[in-house]
Amino acid sequence: MLSLNVPAYSDPSGYQLSELAKPELNHPKDVIIKVHAASINPIDVKKADGILKLAINDSFPYKIGYDCSGVVTEIGSEVTRLNVGDEVYTRLPEVSRGSCSEFVKCAENYIGLKPPSISFEDAASIPLAAMTALQALRKYRGDLTGKTVFVPAGLSGTGLFACQLAKNVFHAGKVITTVSTSKMSKVKELLGENTVDEGNCLKTSSLTKILNLAVIDYTKSDPRQAIQAGSVDFLFDTVGSSMEFLSLMKPQSGCIISVATMPSGTQLQDSSIMDLPHKPTVPFAFRMALNAMDCVRKVRARRYGVEYSYMFLESSGEDLDELRAHVEEGRLRAVVGTTAHLSDIKAVQDACQIVYSGKGGLGKVVIKVARV
Repeated sequence: MLSLNVPAYSDPSGYQLSELAKPELNHPKDVIIKVHAASINPIDVKKADGILKLAINDSFPYKIGYDCSGVVTEIGSEVTRLNVGDEVYTRLPEVSRGSCSEFVKCAENYIGLKPPSISFEDAASIPLAAMTALQALRKYRGDLTGKTVFVPAGLSGTGLFACQLAKNVFHAGKVITTVSTSKMSKVKELLGENTVDEGNCLKTSSLTKILNLAVIDYTKSDPRQAIQAGSVDFLFDTVGSSMEFLSLMKPQSGCIISVATMPSGTQLQDSSIMDLPHKPTVPFAFRMALNAMDCVRKVRARRYGVEYSYMFLESSGEDLDELRAHVEEGRLRAVVGTTAHLSDIKAVQDACQIVYSGKGGLGKVVIKVARV
């Protein structure tokens, strides 16, 4: 089968297409999926570039991608939730990584039925980013109804789902986000008319008139100046800015969940990323260094009366089923920006570079996999 991979740690310029062995069923709970589309997330390109090489001894060729949608072609003898021919979507576990391939193997508990109303491309854009946002919002201790939620980079791959879920599912009273100038006019169109709110959470009436919505053009206004200090109940950090925005958090009840700083060494060791057959172990010195940096962030947050923590996604078929319901009920929509076909390696490299650079992207990058 055709598969996107790297022969050694590399940025997207080193990505290659190879004919690799098609996966085979070797466990009764496994499922084989013919992939129609896959999406690219920051973790895909960062890991392919070796961000965790000090902790994990990866094997090569290193197959790229966690998210995909497709059709079930084979099932193990103990699979009960899925049938051959089902249209599905999933965030693959580490042991099954390689969604930018023509076929993948995955245990059924990580798989959900694809929302029937959307395309394979849209479905492939959802799993990792939307599940991450869903699980992060659940971390708030208490009810988010009526509260103020700040999601920087609201049109990024994860931010776009977090904004929608915060407003439409968790019933936040105010959702604030940041985008660049060129994307200001696209927020309502892409996220929905009622996802972001009138800007009474912003500091001055002049800014509110300029912005009209609780959307901040970060190229022109510093969110720390535009948002009232001490007004944010929940910050979902997808850009590594947790510590910069501590002054915005509500003292004694504010909560920050980050997926863009660094985990503690203990979290990394216990995470699903390490769930591999050879049972990798994070080196002691590296683990202690990560623990120390995480402790510093927690202490800084406590000085403001704020709870801070890093979060790893835990892939779940049940969460995918919940997200499918939100899509079908109109509370969640996919936003696909750049697409490329797997067979065009230059287009794939260029598309992945958008994610790698973190600049210029709008929505999710999707790779069309099924041969046409």
